Amino acid sequence: MHEAWWITIPKAFLVINVVMVFFAFTTWLERKLLGRMQLRFGPNRAGPKGLLVPIADLLKLIRKEAFAPSGAKQPLYIIAPVVSMATALWAFSVLPFGNGWTLWGHYISGSVVNVPISLILIFALGSLGIYGFIIGGWASDSKYSLLGSMRTCAQLVSYEVSLALSVLGVVIMGQSLNLQAIVDKQQHTVWFFIPQFVGLLVFMFGAIAETSRPPFDLPEADTELVAGYHTEYSGMRWGLFQAAEYVNMITLSGLMVTLFFGGYHFPWVHSLDAFGPIWFVLKLFTFISLFIWLRATQPRLRYDQLMRFGWKVLLPVATVNALVTAFLVVLVK
Repeated sequence: MHEAWWITIPKAFLVINVVMVFFAFTTWLERKLLGRMQLRFGPNRAGPKGLLVPIADLLKLIRKEAFAPSGAKQPLYIIAPVVSMATALWAFSVLPFGNGWTLWGHYISGSVVNVPISLILIFALGSLGIYGFIIGGWASDSKYSLLGSMRTCAQLVSYEVSLALSVLGVVIMGQSLNLQAIVDKQQHTVWFFIPQFVGLLVFMFGAIAETSRPPFDLPEADTELVAGYHTEYSGMRWGLFQAAEYVNMITLSGLMVTLFFGGYHFPWVHSLDAFGPIWFVLKLFTFISLFIWLRATQPRLRYDQLMRFGWKVLLPVATVNALVTAFLVVLVK
């Protein structure tokens, strides 16, 4: 079944806005959870339980004057945060959040874009998002920003290797690069986190590093560094970089749910698949809470420890996991 274009466009607009709302209240959730884990209240002044804090932050960023260095390379300085934000939202668009519905005789698919190579598309868009960071650091005409962008790119490029290798087992078991097909395969066999538990661990560590979350937050390391690649950004330009990081965290959490935990499916009960978006969001926020929990409890690794951990542990484990999976699949056939 094919979806009409006049349904796809409003649905894409709706999904983008829902993701932005999720991003805004993920910042509230993080502050609340960190507060509780550190025996304090967290935000509690702006609105009931501090629920209006994301709105207050948005108004502050919009009203705050955006300064730029006199030597900044225009228009690349302006384009860089837009590139980072756009690629993050585009990557989320290929995640399936439902099985599809028929409403008043019209079919509505469970994803914004469904392409045969959706998994490769997500990794490709993630690679393009790195250009926003490196261009932003270089175009700022600041040595601190340039060094920060180089640290960011070194980390992101390194852990993309482990991240890609960790999903090879899932691709082999799902026999497809299409995320919808991988979700359907799990529904008819078993959720892939069981046979691919090692791959899940590698993917999770790689996702934490890709989103620059603690303990892999060396690209920013706000307690030791100036700020990294976005040192010379302020106002809404800085806000776009921060929004891109949170949206990337949401996207990678959604990808983890899709690849290893059955996506939008409820375990064993097929009749509940009509509520796919609800199950997808519940699983999604479970992993987002895990990201936040790690930030509250884990110390930061030094840069040399970080690189050694990635290349000497995650990369070999991901490679062995992929080879063992391929051997088992050939053996079964």
